[in-house]
Amino acid sequence: MGPSITAYLILAAALFTTGAVGVLVRRSPLIILLSLEIMLNGANLALIAFSRYHGELDGQIFALAVMAVAASEVVVGLGLIVAMSRRRLDLDVDRLTTLRG
Repeated sequence: MGPSITAYLILAAALFTTGAVGVLVRRSPLIILLSLEIMLNGANLALIAFSRYHGELDGQIFALAVMAVAASEVVVGLGLIVAMSRRRLDLDVDRLTTLRG
């Protein structure tokens, strides 16, 4: 038998906390985007761990849906980052106050 649910939940909490610290501390939009993905992976791991513990597939299906939404989030986020870098804008999120056309 593999690791218990406690080990998976501790790892999920560590992933989520690491991502949250990255979002709160870093100022680069790319690093913030990666930190958000780490947070989503921690939440997905917790969903899958609870799903496996209870013997149902609901958590795994929901985690798959979250992964699909996260993929579209990455596409939009990277598109914004590329657009900002093409316009030679400063990529510090503290200095980005408005989105202009």
